[in-house]
Amino acid sequence: MSLSRRTFLTGFSGLTLYSIASSARARVTPWQSLGPFYPHKLPVDSDADLTFVDGKNGQATGQFTRLSGRVTDQSGAPIKNARVEIWQCDAFGAYHHPRDGGGVDPFFQGYGQTTTDNNGNYRFKTIKPVAYPGRAPHIHMKVIDGSRELVTQIYIRGEPANKRDFLLNAIRNEQSRQSLEVAFEASRDPAESELVARFDPVLG
Repeated sequence: MSLSRRTFLTGFSGLTLYSIASSARARVTPWQSLGPFYPHKLPVDSDADLTFVDGKNGQATGQFTRLSGRVTDQSGAPIKNARVEIWQCDAFGAYHHPRDGGGVDPFFQGYGQTTTDNNGNYRFKTIKPVAYPGRAPHIHMKVIDGSRELVTQIYIRGEPANKRDFLLNAIRNEQSRQSLEVAFEASRDPAESELVARFDPVLG
């Protein structure tokens, strides 16, 4: 494992804490479809870095993105030790799933998982999602905390295709719909080339 990869996977301590006022009850994150491409069998390499596959000499194609956030309940309390999973198509619009041809990019993991820390924080390294026929760019997410489970999707804020995406627009409440749209933007650190995106799921 490379030093940079090890540094990323152990970098929870450097995450900036994000607080939600306990006096306000947060809106529960809307549910979205699990979709047909959730892994029927988890890959051997299923850690939080989707841009690198153990045993393969190469990196994924796409705009590298650091996706992070904080899992909380409606009162704003952090949920620790929750399992967070993400999966998405590769930069060529194909999922690493038999029903979608098994993917095109052999260096993209396609699926990753991690566990929230004591402050509810999670962190992934992946690529900026791309569109494929019929869907706006999105990243699937599942959060599991004991008997509670959330399945949702993350969209790119300002993406024109969002207005035509049938799943996103099935959410009639505008505020709820917009809560799934997040900015994918350049890091404030000029030395970092990855995009950054933040998504804070709220479990009911």
